[in-house]
Amino acid sequence: MAEDKSILAVFSDLEPAADAIEQLRLLGVHDDCMNVISGIPVTEAMLGRPSQSTNVPRLAMGGAGAGMLLGIFLAFISPNMYTISVGGQPFTPVPPAVVVIFEMTMLGMLLSTFLGVFLDSYFPSYRPMKYVPEISDGKIAILIECTPPDEQKVIDMLKKMGAESVKEAEAQHL
Repeated sequence: MAEDKSILAVFSDLEPAADAIEQLRLLGVHDDCMNVISGIPVTEAMLGRPSQSTNVPRLAMGGAGAGMLLGIFLAFISPNMYTISVGGQPFTPVPPAVVVIFEMTMLGMLLSTFLGVFLDSYFPSYRPMKYVPEISDGKIAILIECTPPDEQKVIDMLKKMGAESVKEAEAQHL
């Protein structure tokens, strides 16, 4: 089996890039084989692509649950471990316990969200990346992985859709 080729097409505007993605789909290129590289934030909906899933919300909820359990431990269980009788006050007063539980819940969610985003973005990446300097000037690039028999059809279609340049991509150290 032949190795897939990486083709990098650079567009000057968002609309021709979105049209090119639609035409690539019609040619049979799957969304997993296309990657949009942009220096500006571009949502999936702007390009008509399916939204990407992430595990960050689940990690945040897990961290919030762990933080809440730690807060409950600190507020209600640890005072019972070392009993100090203070006249007229309950062993575990509720108003301060609510503050401790809330703060530990938020701390757990904050730490797990940070860790989740950090791991989800594969940061830092020390491997070579495919990139062109024109992206820093506001251009939009589409990186397409395709098989050698389909390569010429994809290149012709990208040029027809208004790509400024279409070339084979090579990984470079940034």
